[in-house]
Amino acid sequence: MTATGDSIDAYAVLGNPVSHSLSPRIHRSFAEQTGQALSYEAIELSADGFAAGLQGLQDKGLCGANVTVPFKQQAWNICDQLSPAARQAAAVNTLTFNTDGSIQGDNTDGIGLVRDLTVNLQLQPKDQKILILGAGGAVRGVIGPLLELSPHSITIANRNLEKARLLAQDFGAQGEIHTSSYADLGGEKYDLVINATAAGLRNEVPPVPGSVLNNDSVCYDMVYNTLQATAFVQWARTLGLTRAYDGLGMLVEQAAESFFIWRGLHTNTKKVIQSLRQV
Repeated sequence: MTATGDSIDAYAVLGNPVSHSLSPRIHRSFAEQTGQALSYEAIELSADGFAAGLQGLQDKGLCGANVTVPFKQQAWNICDQLSPAARQAAAVNTLTFNTDGSIQGDNTDGIGLVRDLTVNLQLQPKDQKILILGAGGAVRGVIGPLLELSPHSITIANRNLEKARLLAQDFGAQGEIHTSSYADLGGEKYDLVINATAAGLRNEVPPVPGSVLNNDSVCYDMVYNTLQATAFVQWARTLGLTRAYDGLGMLVEQAAESFFIWRGLHTNTKKVIQSLRQV
């Protein structure tokens, strides 16, 4: 980790594994855009040593950190203060280390997804039927912001139906939420289908029938791949959809919100997304 103190401010992304992360490149681009003197590195912590590792980095003067798999829940547990988004998501992806030693936790995943959908992709989920595949922490982080867009309804499909039902119970007061097993899908068509399963990390497609789509449906994979289309995007295209997107834009947009939390500055995210696509 780059030294702090009298030198530049240091930030990092923490995960396991994390060497593949694009976050260092993204945040360095933001720093260059805004004239900020800071460092940003990818740091892998042991799976059972997150709290101790984080304390060591804080003692060395780390100013803040992004948190990725598998530490978002652990990060939530160690925070002294939580933003409303982090409290609602029960997960943290952005840490700020305050000068008094306390830790502020935020979750920028939801706003990252919403900005990518509505600003970059020019989609309008209002009054639309949304299908979300998966019921893990990724969904908990984005379902609240999605409901704020006033969709007609959200259906959560998951192998473990009880997990989907618990999510629907937690967020049901904010909008119309249904649950379904994968086997029971197919009787209804959806305007927007979001893949939030771990299958994307294995380059697999969850067992969703193509009959949930119509000709105008949009498919969105929260996983990204800068080298080729993700398995879910490829699946959507083979079924004739022209609007199928991966989550690279979400990654950049959630990073931009983290950068704003730390530095108080807005950034040109479209420029960064285009740069990553070119590479």
